[in-house]
Amino acid sequence: PPFSFSYSGGKDSCYNMMQCVAAGHQIVALANLRPAENTGQTDELDSYMYQTVGHHAIDLYADALDLPLYRGFIKGTSVNTGRVYTACQEDEVEDLYHLMKLVKDKEGVEGVSVGAILSDYQRVRVEDVCRRLNLQPLAYLWRRNQEILLKEMISSNIQAIIVKVAAFGLDPDKHLGKTLDQMEPYLLELSEKYGVHVCGEGGEYETFTLDCPLFKKKIVVDSAKVVVHSADAFAPVAYLHFLKLHLENKGESSGTFMVNSCSCEESCNDDDIFPSSEEDEPQKNIPVIWKSLKHYSLDFTKTFGSSGRSLSGYQWFSGITAHFLPSKGKNAQEAAREAFSSLRANMTSEGLKLKDIVLFHLYMKSMKDFNVINSVYVTEFDLCPPARVCVETLLPDGVLFRIDCLAHKYDIAMDDVLRDEKLVMHVQSISHWAPANIGPYSQSIKVGDVLYCAGQIALVPCTMQLVSGGIWTEAIVSLRHVERVLQAMSQKTALHHIITASCYVTDSKHVPIARSIWQKKLREYKKVEDSETHHDVTAVCGLLAVVVIAHLPRDAAIEWHVVAVVDDPLQRKHFAMKMLSEGFQIECESVESSSASCASISVRLSLISPSTSQLDLDGPLHDLIAMFRQAVEKLSEDCSATPLSFRAFFKEDVFDAETLQTGLQEYLEKYLGKKTPALILVPVVDLPSKEVIHVTCWLS
Repeated sequence: PPFSFSYSGGKDSCYNMMQCVAAGHQIVALANLRPAENTGQTDELDSYMYQTVGHHAIDLYADALDLPLYRGFIKGTSVNTGRVYTACQEDEVEDLYHLMKLVKDKEGVEGVSVGAILSDYQRVRVEDVCRRLNLQPLAYLWRRNQEILLKEMISSNIQAIIVKVAAFGLDPDKHLGKTLDQMEPYLLELSEKYGVHVCGEGGEYETFTLDCPLFKKKIVVDSAKVVVHSADAFAPVAYLHFLKLHLENKGESSGTFMVNSCSCEESCNDDDIFPSSEEDEPQKNIPVIWKSLKHYSLDFTKTFGSSGRSLSGYQWFSGITAHFLPSKGKNAQEAAREAFSSLRANMTSEGLKLKDIVLFHLYMKSMKDFNVINSVYVTEFDLCPPARVCVETLLPDGVLFRIDCLAHKYDIAMDDVLRDEKLVMHVQSISHWAPANIGPYSQSIKVGDVLYCAGQIALVPCTMQLVSGGIWTEAIVSLRHVERVLQAMSQKTALHHIITASCYVTDSKHVPIARSIWQKKLREYKKVEDSETHHDVTAVCGLLAVVVIAHLPRDAAIEWHVVAVVDDPLQRKHFAMKMLSEGFQIECESVESSSASCASISVRLSLISPSTSQLDLDGPLHDLIAMFRQAVEKLSEDCSATPLSFRAFFKEDVFDAETLQTGLQEYLEKYLGKKTPALILVPVVDLPSKEVIHVTCWLS
């Protein structure tokens, strides 16, 4: 698709343009903003958004690339400097909006090339402009490793010189005018010594491109003078002011160039990952005959529940259902709207709004309805939508979808306490990093030290298509996305910081594969931890639930969903117990974060001796909840733990959902009283080995 290119003349915007062409896009125009004539600062403008050094020479690029150049003036200043940008007339971002609108109207462009590597500030603002103009931002350098990136730029024949220095160790007299390849060894040394960003992402230096493989002519600097902006003894700020430049024809070149192939589609050829043990062989389904349980005629899709509010302001809402019978003449969109109104009403009664939701689970009867539901969903949330998990599961007929969600709001009484702000990661640019948001959700939301992530499937970030190569490749690529999102949210966070994980697969044969990849990745982290700490404490990793469901978005084979905590995994508390109950085994595990801000409990009910006589469900359910209460009490010894969600994945062919709902609800209320969590029933196709129920619980 044709795209325009917001161009500063620096190495990043130039290399990103090469990446765009390599990805099959066609450049149709250049766009550049320059300082307004009347500011008196015609060379260097202190802008959070734009590089303005060397802007006098930008006209030459149109000639060098043989493309139309659109220029605008920077009239605004940085007014709205928050993490989320909303349009504000006096802001310099609006100058970009007007310029891009002009280019779109004149040239019919569909995308914009953006050279951001690390600056959320810039990315968020360009994405906002693109969203309003319905343009796709292309940011192929986003969150790339800067040392590798600098090497790539040099090897791909970008001839760029340093035109501004502003960092300790960079000397105007020595370094201005030097090329990237002359500077590379010294920049690596500065990075090692003082933490200088190798690509200048911290504003340490700026560059001006004289030639690159896309140029038809190259730029030659005839004369320039050094202008000192501030003569600081340690980190003087100075730039080159070009006095005379000219263009020169390049020798016959074929116009082809090499860009390192992206690593988005790494194939998986790890011989050392193999399914754990034989116990994961798919089980022959044993018909289970239950003794009749006290059976209330309770429709499990009609019950609405919510947990209590935790001390830190969390509350879970469950059981919101969109009922849909085409015969009744109501359409799917209306059913979806009704479900959202009932969620809104339930939240309002607790003093909460939809914008307080941090994590949203959407269980669908059929993925075919995804677009219809999404069209309603998108109207319900603002610029910072919650993280979301979306899967198709075995819901009863007449149900379109079920939702449950976690909301968070500080108590008014806590005003004097220093609050943890809510940080939202909502990346919409196409890159080589991780998939852009394909829907109205955020990749991750951080409240306090907890990271709530969206479900990740194995989309290739730069094409947004599902990776080819089958379940092994999908499992590895999607887990790598999880890793990258965690790291982008909080630098030191990795997979061993996960405290609870759900892995949805679409085939029972995939269960052992998911488990072994999970274990292998965590072993890698443990090795690093052990070599760093030299002692026998092992990191306590998150609890994993693997469940088999019917379908995933984009026909993916696997989706990972995680919640992580920025804590010390070596200091976490872990606790496990098991018991036998009338032919069943119940196993319970809990993990508490080292900061004691949250915890996760997992309870598994497995059928170990299928008897020919009828089985009584009452006893095992009673014991399961009794054991769950024990785990909650154990966690509450140090601090008050509020169980918020009780998510029971159950084998749909073994249980009657209504009976199960009744039994669980009754025992939860009996044993936990006011601390009863929101009960969420998820019918699944299959569970690992002999499990018939797998409960995951989140505590705040």
